[in-house]
Amino acid sequence: MRKLIALALILLTGCASLPGATDAPRANLPDKGQAPELTNETWLNTEAPLRLADLRGKVVLLEMWTFG
Repeated sequence: MRKLIALALILLTGCASLPGATDAPRANLPDKGQAPELTNETWLNTEAPLRLADLRGKVVLLEMWTFG
């Protein structure tokens, strides 16, 4: 378990200077430009509305739900 946690920390910090580390191949995806700003008014489990500028530089997982 400790090895798994250490590996996760290395991957999250972007450390590629480990012996034997190689650059992974990049996906050949088109550039779609910048993401549009999050403009909804209702947020669950947050104190204030989220904005992309506030999330820059962080690993973010967005889970979208629709009610209706």
